[in-house]
Amino acid sequence: MTFKQTPQPAPVPPAAGDRRRWFALAIVMTAAFMDLVDVTIVNIAIPSIQRDEGASFSQIQWITAGYALAFAAGLITGGRLGDIHGRKRVFLVGIGGFTLASALCGLAANPEMLVASRILQGGMAALMVPQVLSIVHATFPAHERGKVFGLFGAIVGLGAVSGPLLGALLTEWNLFGLEWRPIFLINLPVGIAGLVLGSRFITESKAPRALRLDLVGVALVTLGLLMLIYPLTRGEELGWPLWGYLSMAGSLVVLAVLVAYERRKSARDGSPLVELSLFRVKSFAAGIAVQTVFGVALGVFFLVWTLYMQFGLGWSPLRAGLTGVPFSIAVSTAAGISVQTLVPRFGRKVLQTGALVMAAGVLLYMVESGRYGLAITSWQMALPLVVMGLGMGLIVAPLTDAVLSQVPREHAGAASGLINTVQQMGNALGLGLVSVVFFGTMSDRLTPDRIGPAYVDAFQNALGWVAAVMAVIFLLMFALPRRPAQHVEGGPAEDSAQEQEPALV
Repeated sequence: MTFKQTPQPAPVPPAAGDRRRWFALAIVMTAAFMDLVDVTIVNIAIPSIQRDEGASFSQIQWITAGYALAFAAGLITGGRLGDIHGRKRVFLVGIGGFTLASALCGLAANPEMLVASRILQGGMAALMVPQVLSIVHATFPAHERGKVFGLFGAIVGLGAVSGPLLGALLTEWNLFGLEWRPIFLINLPVGIAGLVLGSRFITESKAPRALRLDLVGVALVTLGLLMLIYPLTRGEELGWPLWGYLSMAGSLVVLAVLVAYERRKSARDGSPLVELSLFRVKSFAAGIAVQTVFGVALGVFFLVWTLYMQFGLGWSPLRAGLTGVPFSIAVSTAAGISVQTLVPRFGRKVLQTGALVMAAGVLLYMVESGRYGLAITSWQMALPLVVMGLGMGLIVAPLTDAVLSQVPREHAGAASGLINTVQQMGNALGLGLVSVVFFGTMSDRLTPDRIGPAYVDAFQNALGWVAAVMAVIFLLMFALPRRPAQHVEGGPAEDSAQEQEPALV
């Protein structure tokens, strides 16, 4: 049996001429929106949960970090399961499980049950979310993907707008005396609708050749991520014990073993969990590095921002949610125009400009926070938040497009899983670092009159770290391709797919 290259027309994605693909896009985007809203809703409701349930700050961290950890640990597996068993099938299992886990979160009787339910919710999201980008990648032709990823960036911004506002309103209204619980229960009608409509409109797709789930790879990647992130999350609370440092060092050994094992497995049967050949695609490898570090910045900022406004300044959830509206509108606006208008003309410079603009917004926020202290108002925060939002919007949509643009379609699920994994891993790392850059700067024994100033100082310290991380992202972006891949049929993604799927003679 030999392989040969044969001239072929560019393959047409499933349902390329079918209007139903736009219904499918709406359904998977709704699922992505639900996941994004769920994260931001929880952030804004954290003080209410802490007061109502008597949760410790460690448990509060775990309500967010537990979700991110389960999400990160399961994403690669979720993407590969979609490649093997069908992206539609795994998506439906994920959205059904996510809906069930949301119900358990809303019915949680104590902080421990809430943390456990959030971990389950993160695991189900790990099945659902990788299928979103891979269904888009497998369903839409290359020349339409720029438009689709632009919509995806706008959805990110809309989720960022809706989450804090919706969370604030639901918490303030205290519907039926349920306090914060409706922030989770609201997922039930959305999830059920997505399950019913998805089964009808999404076209099934999977890898063109038979693959098997790499169970050893699943165990290694999960163990490695847990050994790295768990000590970071618990370290400050436990006084940074020796086992934590040993665990983090050991995680690097486990991940090195994973790489060696995956290389052998790829050579043996061509069915690894982590498709290492993807890292030979320069745009993918560089984008993965940027996604990881960007996740760290976001993980730090959003949690400390919520704690600063509600615990430090004593604002209500509604006031905190409304304060974030300019930021979210700016993200949505910039994301919507970056892929379609700016990146085709200016290429990599758009993303680098976004990193610098976001860093400038962070520094401006530091200045405003220090200048006005506890007397700062929402409108005084508006300018730095708009600047930050514009910078973030210039990054989120074109970065996803750049990472996936040259990935062979047969590896769309694995690539999507890796993209989401590294971003969530970075996010979980950022949440873990909150113990260091925020709580680590405050005294354990604060008198009531010192709580506000201590939170302001800790917030400024955390913003300094975020600005430094954005500078690192700017430098990493020099490794991205100067110009975007051309979104036409037979372009890089399609050519790569043909090279990966040679004719058998």
